[in-house]
Amino acid sequence: MMGNFLTPRCLAIAVAIALLAALPAWMNGVYYVNVASQILFYAVFALGLNVLVGYAGLTSLGHAALFGVAAYATAYMLQLGYGHTESILVALLVGVASMAVYAVLSLRSTGIGFIMITLALGEILWGLAYRWISLTGGDNGINVPKRPAPFGFAMSNATNFYYVTLIVFLLSVIAMAIFVRSPFGAALRGTRDQPRRMNALGYHVWLIRFYACLFSGLLTAVSGILFVYYTQFISPQTLALTSSAEVLLMVIAGGPGTLLGPIVGAGLVVIVKTVVSGFIERWNFLLGAIFVAIVILMPDGLVPGTTRLWRRFIRKRPPAPAKTEAAP
Repeated sequence: MMGNFLTPRCLAIAVAIALLAALPAWMNGVYYVNVASQILFYAVFALGLNVLVGYAGLTSLGHAALFGVAAYATAYMLQLGYGHTESILVALLVGVASMAVYAVLSLRSTGIGFIMITLALGEILWGLAYRWISLTGGDNGINVPKRPAPFGFAMSNATNFYYVTLIVFLLSVIAMAIFVRSPFGAALRGTRDQPRRMNALGYHVWLIRFYACLFSGLLTAVSGILFVYYTQFISPQTLALTSSAEVLLMVIAGGPGTLLGPIVGAGLVVIVKTVVSGFIERWNFLLGAIFVAIVILMPDGLVPGTTRLWRRFIRKRPPAPAKTEAAP
């Protein structure tokens, strides 16, 4: 039993968790701790979209609207005077319910049709956020006065907020790993690869995709709640098409259909957007060039491409010379 926990994969996971837990100690400055928090909750967002893009074969261009709806629900409930617990629960419920409506309308089609329907739904919600000023505040948005303090652990400073975000991120990764390795995850991949065969075998393809959309909406709502507590502000710009394109770029760049890919993609996009942009004015051009290079050199994404190159390097490495015993 102990040998199962000493595999290279388990050791790598343990080292990664230890480095993440110790990050505020060795990271230089509060700014970079905040950047790390952004990477974590955007990684949860990318994992939620990866459920559809990577495992269901359904590309969504309206996920930022769901992200923003959960954030708006949290801020609006707090504005009405409700506590953080009630606000978070309502935001999760609103996020999943919005995804259910998304799914009912968009799962009528696949491929380009699904992309266009999700794009249209996202633009509708973005327009409502701008025009429904009595609810969303319009361009002025909604301010969140303070962050919660779960179990007396105040999230007011950057380090504490990072640790809470890290816990939520790890729980999301565990939930995603269980989902991927479950029979339902295998059935979802079957609907992606062979929907007609799955239907002939007796599987309800539409219902499987619908449940996958609900799980995706749950992760998206979680990331939206973390986002609004991080910025302590929400505006219609959060629901814009550019936000949906950015999270889709995270999934594609890192590797759709993998557990680590969206996390790596989120780190790449957030670092270029927040850190590199301070040194390079045309950071959008740099990000586009990186994405084009990934698509050309590693069409499967950074994580699968790097894994493939590493295995090729191991195979081509010459074997170590055999030791010969000395003559007596």
